Amino acid sequence: MPRAAALLIGLAFTALVAGVVALMVGSLPLSPARVITALFGQGDELARQVIWAVRLPRALAAFAVGGLLAVSGALMQVMLRNPLADPYVLGVSGGAAVAALMGLMAGLGSQQVALPAFAGALGSTALVFGLARRGGGGNPSRLLLSGVGLAAGWGALVSFLLAIADPSRLPGMLFWLMGDLGAVARPPWLALAVLMLLALLALPLGRSLNVLARGALQAEALGVPVNRLQPAVHVLAALATALAVTVAGSVGFVGLVVPHLLRLVVGNDQRVLIPAAALTGGSLLVLADTLARTIVAPQQLPVGVVTALLGVPVFLYLLNRRGQS
Repeated sequence: MPRAAALLIGLAFTALVAGVVALMVGSLPLSPARVITALFGQGDELARQVIWAVRLPRALAAFAVGGLLAVSGALMQVMLRNPLADPYVLGVSGGAAVAALMGLMAGLGSQQVALPAFAGALGSTALVFGLARRGGGGNPSRLLLSGVGLAAGWGALVSFLLAIADPSRLPGMLFWLMGDLGAVARPPWLALAVLMLLALLALPLGRSLNVLARGALQAEALGVPVNRLQPAVHVLAALATALAVTVAGSVGFVGLVVPHLLRLVVGNDQRVLIPAAALTGGSLLVLADTLARTIVAPQQLPVGVVTALLGVPVFLYLLNRRGQS
């Protein structure tokens, strides 16, 4: 696996570069030297405050959210054997968002909505998974229509909750729903730890996931414990989505586009694809968030707007390329 190791090392270096760019760019431009000295607690006080209190927590949050969404999308595409599966398209992000909004309206703090968001993501994933297996089995068209319909339903519930919400809290809720990292005040250590765990699990589970991608019947015939593996993947994808939604709201297209692009380079080996998705998704969202907070400075865009503007044309290109192949 020397080629895979070289690819992962290159992606890790790219993530490091993206992080340095995020720390340098902003209303107060910082040179690489000032960034490095501030990270070590030296240099001028202003640079240290900007790095440690604002930019570093936000960059780490963006990396965690992007990586979690990309890994969740890769797991869903394996589990449901559909390249269009991702947390946003299949309504899993919507389920987590509805549950999180209900928690916020009930008085829970932003750090306390992780549990209801996880429940919403898990329930939404179970519903899509059940609809995909019922009748048409894993038929891609049936799965896609089920996910689109469910996402529309969650969207209607979100609109209802916003309509009855306290008007004073409405702007913050709207930004959160569009995918916003502006409220991040500290590094999301739990999300980062789960992302690292998912990337490491690709090694022991990767071979079984490769077989599962060919179909449940073939996997069972080859000795893969499908009845245990599928629910485990189901829970891991829901957990990743819930944590991402809790930190940044609904950020679309990362879980759909990143696995697609990586398959063009690394193929379908999940032992490489999942850690590569974690690194690529994290780097992509760090750069997207840097663009979101600088492109119309001093105003800041929700990062979900930037990922949508970037993701839609890329997705249409990939879809057209797939149709011609």
